[in-house]
Parts: sequence; structure tokens; C-alpha cells
Amino acid sequence: MKLIGSCALSLFLAYNAVTGFSTKSRSSAFVGKINGDAARTYDTKLHISSWGKRGPPSRWKKEEVNPEEKIASYLKNPEPVAARENLDGTVLVSGWVNSKERTDQTVFDFLNNEESAFKFSKISAFVDDAKFAKKRLISRTSRYSGLLDKLEFVQAEETGALPTIEQLDGVKSWVANAGSDLELLKKIGELFKNAASIENVSILVTDANTLEAANAIEAVKSLETEGKSFTVIAVGEINEEPEGYMPYLISDFGTSDGIIPSNSTSFSRDESLRLVTECMGLASGINKAFTFAESIDVNATETKLVKGLREAGYTRPQEIDHMISKGAEAYKIAIEEYKLKVPEKTSEDEWFEMKEKELEEAAEERKIRIKKENEEKKKIEIDEISREWAKREYFRKSMSGDMPYSEDEYIKSVWDRALFEGDLKYRMLRGQNTDERKELANFKKTQEKKKAAMLEKAKASLQQLLDDDDELDKKKVPSDDE
Repeated sequence: MKLIGSCALSLFLAYNAVTGFSTKSRSSAFVGKINGDAARTYDTKLHISSWGKRGPPSRWKKEEVNPEEKIASYLKNPEPVAARENLDGTVLVSGWVNSKERTDQTVFDFLNNEESAFKFSKISAFVDDAKFAKKRLISRTSRYSGLLDKLEFVQAEETGALPTIEQLDGVKSWVANAGSDLELLKKIGELFKNAASIENVSILVTDANTLEAANAIEAVKSLETEGKSFTVIAVGEINEEPEGYMPYLISDFGTSDGIIPSNSTSFSRDESLRLVTECMGLASGINKAFTFAESIDVNATETKLVKGLREAGYTRPQEIDHMISKGAEAYKIAIEEYKLKVPEKTSEDEWFEMKEKELEEAAEERKIRIKKENEEKKKIEIDEISREWAKREYFRKSMSGDMPYSEDEYIKSVWDRALFEGDLKYRMLRGQNTDERKELANFKKTQEKKKAAMLEKAKASLQQLLDDDDELDKKKVPSDDE
């Protein structure tokens, strides 16, 4: 029975805690008259410009970005590159499809690429053995790409021979593989000059690390012809790595800077084919002779630039054109110009910057501290107002003779309602927006939910006690066997 009585008392206290011993006359709960200004509600919204502290964009100061640290700030969005105008008709390809180790189809695929500047109607493969070459190039890939529709085969008069003037008749562009033979390059130059129909020639020189600069200059000069365009691409020893697997350095072939050291790294075959074809299509490659070498230094300007171009979404023609027309020199100039605009920080600048940062951090800490103090002060004031309200309610109840609790017990039982009244009074005194009726209705609604939850919990607790008493009684009753 003591347990049942205790649960009943708990139910009664829970009910009083939720209802808060509220009275119908809530206006008399506060002693004194609230002045008119405090009773009114005000709209205290601050109409701050949507631009923020920085103001409108017209007043924003453009922040200078160091291109050496962020290459994307230096590179512009990819744009179409200038191509040569005479990339149509027939193109002759010589010096490939003579080896049993590989098909050499890659160079033909580059010239047949629909997304390139090339508009050739016929691609002529000049080979030592036409029958062998057909077996190497006629494949499912060449059929699906449309290469077979353009491909024709021309056989040399003897193994290793160059095409004759007659065989070059009607050819508009010529892509040739000269290997490391500069004499062969000169012979190509003579044919290029004498063949009336040829307007472009692009020559690949491999194993250029074995060549001397003086001989290279002489060979390049043999290609100079008015009204015609040539391009020479020189690389070192060939390897079988995929196209574009390494960044590259560019220099002028035949100069001291363009000499590839004998101990230099090798160069990708597919990359060399990409270069000898794309440079023939670019206006920036007209009458130029370039040396390409792999850039193995990760900190080299060329390495950073090539990687930056690829990350910025430049296509291979756009990338190669940028490296030819602007290259690492333009990037270095941009870095130097930035350093002139934004001088390097001195020790004094760093000291001032550190102090400014310390002041900003101190100001932020002070702001947080002030905010915390204001919140604590607000809580103390609301607690004082709430306690005064609860004391007045206790006094009023006590005067009517209906008060079985002490003052502290009563205040504890109605503290939720007291906090509500204290917060409402606090905001009213400061002219903040309040809606007494609506807020009170919402408070009562919330309290009703709490009341229901507490009653359910108390009922469950009581039922558990009753069940425990029943179990205890059953154990005390002796069995028939005893």
C-alpha cells in the first residue's frame, strides 16, 4: 500500500508540474504596471545590403593570384587554335609499315581523325612492300574508322627508296620518317622543292641524340622553299610508352639548346607520331624545326605547364600549340610580372601580418566572450523574473489556504511555467516582438504533451510495482504439498 500511495503522489505532482498551478487571471501575476513603450512590439530587423561588407561587385578589388602556385590563374579557357588552310587532298606517308614488329597504323589514324584539322580525301601509304603493308593495315579498326575508304598503297621502286617525282604528283602533304639519317632528310628536302603539288611536309627525326647541331642546321635549311611549309620534329631514342605519359621540353632543332644529350631519356613512339602529325596541321608549326625531350624533373617549369594544360581541359592540338607559341618562357614572364606587382614579403611585413592576425583572433575571442557573458546575464535576469513570478503565485495560493507544499517545493513544481513567464516578460521589457496569446497557447500545448507522457510513464511504473507485489504474494502462499 505504501508503494501505491507513493505512485499516486507522483501522479499528483506530475500533474501540478505540467499545469503549473496556473490561474485564470494571469495579468495579476506581475506586480506593477508595464509602461506603454515596453508593452508595445517593435520591428527591430536590420536591413543590411545583400552585398555584405565588401559592398557591390564594382568596388571589389581583384585579388592577385600567384601563377607559380596556382597555374590555373595563368591559363585562359581553351580556345580554337589556328590551323593551316591546305590540309586537304592527298597526304603521302613514307618510312612506316616496313617492320614486322608493329603495324604502324597509329600515324594513319592520327591523319584520319575526324576531330582534327585534317580533311584529307586520300591517305597514301608509300611502302617497300605493298602486299605486306596491306596485311598490316587492313583491319577491323581501320574499316570502322573509315581509314580503308581513304587508304591507298604505293610501292617503292626499291627497298628503302624515297618516292619519285612522278609518285609525288598530286600529293599535297607529305609526312616522312627520316630516322637519324640527315642525308635522307636533305633528299626529302630536294623532292619537296621539286614536286610542284606538295605544299606541306612534316618530317620525324629519331635518335637525334646521336646528331651534331651543325649538320642538323644544314639539313633544316635544305627544306626552306618559298610558298611551301615544312615542319621537323626531332626526338631521342624511341620507346614503346603510351602517348602523353610524360611532359616534354621543346627547343629549336639544330641549335645548342636543341641538342639532345647522349645519355638523355628515350621518347614515346606514339607521342612522336602525334607531334609530327599535329604540328603539320598547326599554323604555329609552319617552317619550324623542334626538338622534343621528356621532362623528368617534376619541378621544371615545362613539367608544371604541360600538366596544367592537360588539367585545364586543353586538347592535344591546343596543348601543343600553346607550348610552341607561348611555352615556358611566357609562363616565366607571367611569374616575374606577378612578383613585380606583389613584392615578396619582408620580415617586417610578416611581423605586421602576424600581429594583425593576433589582433583579429583577440577580437574574435572578445566577441565570443561578450556573447557568452550576455547570454549568462540574460539567463540570470530571466531566472530572477521567473522566481519572482513563482513566489507571487505561491503567496497567492497560500493566502487561499490551498497549499500543501513549502515555497521551494512549489517553485520547483511550477518552474517550467515560471521560465516561460520570465522569458516573455524579459522580451516585453526590451521592446521585442511578442504574441502573448499565441505563445501561451503553444506553451500549454507543449505542456499537455509532456503531461500525457509523464502520466503514461507513471502508470507504467505503477503497473510494474503491482506486478512485482503479485509475484511476491505468490511466492509467500504455501503449496498443497507443504
